[in-house]
Amino acid sequence: MMEVNIIGAGLAGSEAAYFLANKGIKVNLYEMRPEKTTEAHQTNLFAELVCSNSLRSKDPLNAVGMLKVEMQDLGSLIIKAALHSEVKAGSSLAVDRNLFSRYITGKLLFHPNITIIEQEVREIDPNVPTIIATGPLISAALRTSLTKLLHTSELHFFDAIAPIIDEKTIDKNVCYLKSRYDKGEAAYLNCPMTKEEYTLFYNELVNAEIATLKDFEINVFEGCMPVEIMAKRGFDTLTYGPLKPVGLENNNNHPYAVVQLRQDDAISSMYNIVGFQTNLKFGEQKRIIRLIPGLENAEILRYGVMHQNAYFESPDLLNAYYQVRAYPNIFIAGQISGVEGYVESASSGLSAAFHMERYLKGKELKPFPRETMIGALAYYISTPNKVFNPMNANLGLLPSLGKHRKVERKQLYKDRSEQSLNHYLVEMNVES
Repeated sequence: MMEVNIIGAGLAGSEAAYFLANKGIKVNLYEMRPEKTTEAHQTNLFAELVCSNSLRSKDPLNAVGMLKVEMQDLGSLIIKAALHSEVKAGSSLAVDRNLFSRYITGKLLFHPNITIIEQEVREIDPNVPTIIATGPLISAALRTSLTKLLHTSELHFFDAIAPIIDEKTIDKNVCYLKSRYDKGEAAYLNCPMTKEEYTLFYNELVNAEIATLKDFEINVFEGCMPVEIMAKRGFDTLTYGPLKPVGLENNNNHPYAVVQLRQDDAISSMYNIVGFQTNLKFGEQKRIIRLIPGLENAEILRYGVMHQNAYFESPDLLNAYYQVRAYPNIFIAGQISGVEGYVESASSGLSAAFHMERYLKGKELKPFPRETMIGALAYYISTPNKVFNPMNANLGLLPSLGKHRKVERKQLYKDRSEQSLNHYLVEMNVES
């Protein structure tokens, strides 16, 4: 029986393990937790969501929505788990973190072709088929050995986590349930601010004390920028970003700013503060959050923290199969490969596993079409860039369609993606 080692049971590793095991390949899935933990993980479950509980848009005309559809066509475990554990979040796909991770953990623990090995991997044997999917919180020992093996230097950026609030301590007389522009089911609790309330909040926020972090303000990923850093760009920056009030009017009241709270678990006992990633000291977090109308008595169940995420200069290392050019037995997937985001990380694990299976069985290797989002991400991480930075799924990665109206263009991208993937799977003799 063919055998593959997978290092890391995060989103990419879990996706890869499930795909290969279902193809009749024996998987040794290595996970260092609980033997060794990280500064961001809270549990010992697989595929733990350490930052937000949102997998972003469900709209198939949106780039990440398009990626989800493609992954479903390929049998994605992560998308199955997300739909199984979905909580209300308007047009976004948000999940109960524990239900999500427990679903995935159960599928892997009891799969006959998967062996779970709870230990830290410190070195990689390039002669053994391996998918490295450690995630950005890779252990120092493995990171050091990989940089030597691959003759490269590790890059990093800083990522921040938003606080989670106890639902019982939210004042529902102040906060109201609504989704922006009433799009879809009302799913967010909204805390409205007048200009005076926002001004006080803003001044306290930009002057609050942050936790010490080496190289703190260097290379912070834009998508997870701490709210206090974003605020320092200008007084109204937040009102055009995470605190944007547009479409959140209530009873003809037009707030100056709105803080949104998103359900974090299936029983609505916890809410996270949308776009409120922070590196403030814990005492400062409580003080600043309690300046938000409706959260004057908020109890914080999990404080925001900041952590360092590692990734490699993948265009110098990987091809469009997520395969190391110098060592064909080794594939690298997840955020460490240079994709950014939950869905993107899972998709890279799925892509790496898809090509690993074909590689082991001596089948033809051919990249996913660039017209698909899964293929466009693979092209991005394997093509030389002047400055290589982690990348989310976005329509700008796709080959141009020429000039069309925005809505028309999105539909054309979606149609082309579906047609390209279907044609590819037929050509590769794969059942979708």
